[in-house]
Amino acid sequence: MKILVISLAGIGDTIFVTPLIHELRENFPAATIDVFVRWESGVLANNPYLNTVHQKDIAEDSKLESLWYLMKLRGVHYDASINIFPQSRREYRYVAKFIKAQMRIGHEYENFTEFDRRLTPHLVPVDYSKHAVENNLSLLQFLDAKPKFSSHRYELFLTEQEDAGAAAYLAQQRLQGRRLFGIHVGSGGTKNLALRRWPLENYIELVRRVHEKEPELGILFFGGPGEKKDHERIRAALGDDKVFFPKTHNMLQAAALIGRCDLFLSVDTSNMHLAAAMGVKKQFVIETPTWNKPIEPYGNSFTLIKNPAVAGRNLEFYRYDGAPIKGTADELAKLMASVKVEDVLNAVIG
Repeated sequence: MKILVISLAGIGDTIFVTPLIHELRENFPAATIDVFVRWESGVLANNPYLNTVHQKDIAEDSKLESLWYLMKLRGVHYDASINIFPQSRREYRYVAKFIKAQMRIGHEYENFTEFDRRLTPHLVPVDYSKHAVENNLSLLQFLDAKPKFSSHRYELFLTEQEDAGAAAYLAQQRLQGRRLFGIHVGSGGTKNLALRRWPLENYIELVRRVHEKEPELGILFFGGPGEKKDHERIRAALGDDKVFFPKTHNMLQAAALIGRCDLFLSVDTSNMHLAAAMGVKKQFVIETPTWNKPIEPYGNSFTLIKNPAVAGRNLEFYRYDGAPIKGTADELAKLMASVKVEDVLNAVIG
């Protein structure tokens, strides 16, 4: 059997699929199990349950290059393709249809038409009461399989080099033996998801006040190119003696450092899932309008810092229907600003 797992949405969504990959290998030990991803993040590197990770940014690369790449995947003649949760846009189903696996499996979203059901004939309705991991595991039924493990966790496979690199960075910055506080100020940039970020000036004020309470706490800011300008503003406001900006080249290098943090703060984003995967002891999440049960940090305890403007109306703002967060940029900025620095400080430090 040849199985292709399609994960073309966010990096965090690819982390969601790791328990399903393990279950596929457990159920089909001799199968070819490949994954097709958009982002070159490295989260699936070293995964022993995969044969191949195919990566192509078909949204940004030329149409001719993308078509050639999809033709190559079509030529593998997969027996089954699995569009993982959450991939609600029709383009993801077009990709599955073009690759032309004999069985196309996925979830039925609220924006589906009869045409979408023809693109992906084998469907399970999305369940907002269950985590994405469990929504993905429900797809095993179409392969006449079921979960063999009684519990699941995100699975990342770090090498000795990545662990050694994290240790070397902490030694270089003289952070060994100190309590570490990891922060990610960013979020996804597709659609209007950047509008769910907590105001940058709030992070700066938070760090100032945290240092007043615990001056020996080492504070590390994580992120990629999308956070470069924000990090420059933070450095200008706080100086290099209070904060650190480790340079990591992929998500596993970031995970190795995040796993050494005692505390970790973010909104719901891929770094939140890295912290959960690494079992950070004290994880904190600022509630956004996109927050819901399917994207909680899976398998790790966490504290949700409530957003009074969201007030439990998350699904009124954002559902898996391919649409952006509801609201104008000004409205969403005010919504995120409703979470006060004092609220976060009291949760993180007390």
